[in-house]
Amino acid sequence: MTEAEAIKLKGKFVGAVGRRKTATAKIRLYKSGAGAFMVNGVKADKYFKEEELFSIISQPLKLVGLAADFNITANISGGGKKAQAEAVRHGIARALLLVNEELRPSLKAKGYITRDARKKERKKPGLKKARRAPQWAKR
Repeated sequence: MTEAEAIKLKGKFVGAVGRRKTATAKIRLYKSGAGAFMVNGVKADKYFKEEELFSIISQPLKLVGLAADFNITANISGGGKKAQAEAVRHGIARALLLVNEELRPSLKAKGYITRDARKKERKKPGLKKARRAPQWAKR
């Protein structure tokens, strides 16, 4: 029996997807829950060991005061740890809006609904990097 099965993750849920750079998080909010948080089959505090990253993913729940009302699972792929944490935050905020649309003003004011689409720019031909041109010298 895995950790995810030990925590009851059955019943109706609300699903949402959060993204940041190249990280994608598929979120499920189980309506009847006790505040359990699983990320890729592991408890969230073990997956995000740094306190800063764990606080990032719980920001929307703390803001609306519903942290203990849901069990949450997240399947994350791509990106680095911080981008993954911000993708989870984005997904949780979007799922909370599906549960209660009245939360929109408070979540929007903090910027949790907005998708941060910045990605690394591709390298262009004739340049050393995306925008860095070779040094020019007058001869």
